[in-house]
Amino acid sequence: MFTGIVEELGEVTAVENLGDASRFRLRGPVVTEGAKHGDSIAVNGVCLTVVDLGEHEFTADVMAETLNRSSLGALRTGSRVNLERPMAVGGRLGGHIVQGHVDGTGRIAERKVSENWEIVKISLPAELTRYVVEKGSITVDGVSLTVVDAGPDYFTISLIPTTLALTTLGHKEPGDPVNLEVDVIAKYVERLLGHRAQESEEPVK
Repeated sequence: MFTGIVEELGEVTAVENLGDASRFRLRGPVVTEGAKHGDSIAVNGVCLTVVDLGEHEFTADVMAETLNRSSLGALRTGSRVNLERPMAVGGRLGGHIVQGHVDGTGRIAERKVSENWEIVKISLPAELTRYVVEKGSITVDGVSLTVVDAGPDYFTISLIPTTLALTTLGHKEPGDPVNLEVDVIAKYVERLLGHRAQESEEPVK
């Protein structure tokens, strides 16, 4: 489990095409400290497994399913990425509960620069709109953020200077893809209420 608090702005140092998968080598001195084979590291919000470790670097294999359903397929050598290790037991939940399971991708639609922050508008896939609410939580490229405004096919977020400087969101341009993970609690509630509604409609024998 992650919290959406990015620990480090890392870099893709190599991409190897494996046919139906890709192998990424990523630089991240902070997240590789104490890491070992088989550990999990979130890369732009996608939970990946450490395959190999080098000096301040790690490699991870990404299957075609993940490449197709996330923005990782657009990464190239030199791309900057948000990196986060799983939350340690007893650690602080600084953001919100993040699984590292991307629900879909959006695109940066618009950026409005203010003196001390930026408002960013992001397009939203239709199937995810019901999970996004004003002042609710959402994960964008692995960053835990609060929804400012929730529209029919978009939402907006407000980015402070720290987030702009220390994550990929400070460098994204209109048209760039971003990974989205909605609040898992909303999905569980929907599932439970759906079952309850179905049970209430079943005839009594």
